[in-house]
Amino acid sequence: MNRREEILARAGALFSSRGYHATSMRDLARELGIQGGSLYAHIEGKEELLWEIVSRAADEFDAALAPVVASSAPPPEKLRLAVEGHLEVVARNKDLATVFFNEWKHLSPERYRAIALRRNRVENVYREIFAEGIKGGQFRKDLDPKLAAVLVLSGANWAYQWFNPQGRLSARQVADAFVEMLLKGFER
Repeated sequence: MNRREEILARAGALFSSRGYHATSMRDLARELGIQGGSLYAHIEGKEELLWEIVSRAADEFDAALAPVVASSAPPPEKLRLAVEGHLEVVARNKDLATVFFNEWKHLSPERYRAIALRRNRVENVYREIFAEGIKGGQFRKDLDPKLAAVLVLSGANWAYQWFNPQGRLSARQVADAFVEMLLKGFER
């Protein structure tokens, strides 16, 4: 791992555990065992680190959805694949996901808008899955695609808080259970 990657990894861990505002450049330098001024040989500033971490997370979530978007699978299967991909991103890097879900709001207005657009595109993929399922008769006609997308993403996005990749269920098993509950409900 080169020095810049090490800086990003440590910054991600600190932003994840302490939060962006509660982490100083001195804290990061101390974690790396270097002088604070030495950081600036590798980065422009703290927000650059946040931007790169959040952008990388967005790239991972986009990459997880790309095969779903390209798939000709039926909507219930697309939904399962989308949730599974989402949970696998979280499982691979909880720090990255935590920073993405919690700290992106601290970006400058221009960068904030750029990430908000990317987050909206993810939501739109889910909306399209639900719209396609409604049109194809796999989902109820009275289903609101936006509300359904928000429900699924609320559950999947919160996984960084509770999902344990070494736990009894894999990302795929959790995705299967989530989608099963979503599609069949909770009633007897």
